[in-house]
Amino acid sequence: FFRDPTRTFVPEPGLLVSPADGKVIKVEQLDTHPYVGGATTKISIFLSVFDVHVNRVPASGVVSHVTYNPGEYFAAYVDKASERNEQTEIGMITDTGDKILFKQIAGLIARRIVCRLKSGDTVVAGDRFGLIRFGSRTELFVPATATILVSPGDRVLGGETAIAKLALQSINFHSSVQAGRHDH
Repeated sequence: FFRDPTRTFVPEPGLLVSPADGKVIKVEQLDTHPYVGGATTKISIFLSVFDVHVNRVPASGVVSHVTYNPGEYFAAYVDKASERNEQTEIGMITDTGDKILFKQIAGLIARRIVCRLKSGDTVVAGDRFGLIRFGSRTELFVPATATILVSPGDRVLGGETAIAKLALQSINFHSSVQAGRHDH
């Protein structure tokens, strides 16, 4: 549980890195998400008792909110764990201007979530931000326009495996706005 290996990830605008080690158990399309806004893709990762449990930031940007929600302790691989288990939810605005959200979700055995982020923190993709002790689940919510680079059954490494790429038109739009060009 407490291993903390060095991971290498070269951040690039729009490329999202896995927030956790584990197995992708679901990639799901949602009609909308209250934070991400509009159509959203949810990527769920199950962390077994054998996985590294240090969590990492999926993108560079600024944390906009951190919310702790007490809850129950269903097995982390079942769907109801996503909504009903104890969890910490982190919303952020990426360096491309996109909103993403990620969650640390406690499992049946996991009874301790550690999150060291707070609203206003500036972070870099791959930074360590906390851990979930014992078996657990981590989820990433991204705009539905993102290209998902993983599938259910894939094994991912937190802070190392590229998991999604935000839409190029979104990146180009935000880059031009940041540069002061408004030709879109």
